[in-house]
Amino acid sequence: MSRQLINRSPDLKRLRDEGYELEIRSGHLLVHHVPYVNARREIAYGTLVTPLGDLAGDRTARPQDHVIHFIGEHPCDREGNIIGAIQHSSGRRKLAEDIEVDHSFSNKPPEGYPDYYAKVTRYCRIISEQAEGIDPSVRAQTYKVIEESDDLQAPFNYLDTNSSRAEIDAISAKFHALDVAIIGLGGTGSYVLDFVAKTPVREIHLFDGDLFHSHNAFRAPGAASLETLRAEPKKVLYLHNLYSRLKRRIVPHEYYITESNLAELSGMNFVFICADDENAKQPIIKYLLNARISFIDVGMGIHEIDGRLTGALRVTTGTVGKHDHIESRISFARGPAGEYDRNIQIAELNAVNAALAVIKWKKIVGMYHDLGKEMHASYDINVNKIFNDEIHP
Repeated sequence: MSRQLINRSPDLKRLRDEGYELEIRSGHLLVHHVPYVNARREIAYGTLVTPLGDLAGDRTARPQDHVIHFIGEHPCDREGNIIGAIQHSSGRRKLAEDIEVDHSFSNKPPEGYPDYYAKVTRYCRIISEQAEGIDPSVRAQTYKVIEESDDLQAPFNYLDTNSSRAEIDAISAKFHALDVAIIGLGGTGSYVLDFVAKTPVREIHLFDGDLFHSHNAFRAPGAASLETLRAEPKKVLYLHNLYSRLKRRIVPHEYYITESNLAELSGMNFVFICADDENAKQPIIKYLLNARISFIDVGMGIHEIDGRLTGALRVTTGTVGKHDHIESRISFARGPAGEYDRNIQIAELNAVNAALAVIKWKKIVGMYHDLGKEMHASYDINVNKIFNDEIHP
């Protein structure tokens, strides 16, 4: 499906947002799963087909005529009689190499059809209301997931109807040219991937050399199977396989980022540092600053008081315009093991840490307003407050 054509055409976008099953193929608009009554008074489902005609560049223009085609039996009324209000011609007909229709319908309003929304909904209403008279539950609007198999540049394997329904496609477009890296795919890093994978960034690169074990399953999104854990996959391969169902161009790297391979980060637009090893962070951050690549480093410190866990989550941002706070806000030396090292099965803290990091990233990209302009934020668990520091003027 030509995603851009639908997104830039208000009539097609409205049809999609209202739940019609659209497909664009060989210059034709196909509307699937249209309920109708056949001559045996049975409810069946067909496909409306209309040529798109001349396009106004990358969007639809006024339909070239009022005729529409149909794949299926001829629609009838509830008594099994052909609907005369649309009857035009019947017979198998090839409209394109991959499109054959069974009937053509004609129903022209006095003023014609101003757009494809008016054309499609009028024919759907005439055809489907007879089926609804037999079974009120049938609908042409199914909101069924539609695979984008013919657009290899699309960021997802199926349409992002969440953005279209919320009418934020223009805002989401700010992510299209971005390549993002995530270093460390433990609890927080895996949730960062979960959130970033739902944005239309161009590529996501995953760096981690660890295996995915049972303790990881308790602090990562989703639910790993016992069979998966027995196979001991690399974290990046497990997560790549999981999220590639949704997102295209996720690139797994089955190794750690060290001083010897820092060049792997060149060309990235943004880097999330979610590694546990503080000693490894310093050369990474130094490289990113020299390469003028913005980044976010996350961390948490959890300890026990009176049989309960408390502590803070940290999100520290570094950009070309503001990075003089990095040395004082990020620890580059591994301290003694704390409760977090012994009990890492606290997925909600990982998810909050990741969410705060991704929200800040989206502020940098321009999706969210950023009045605070904080470059260092910490969430204190016991008082349930977020403290903002290192304000960027």
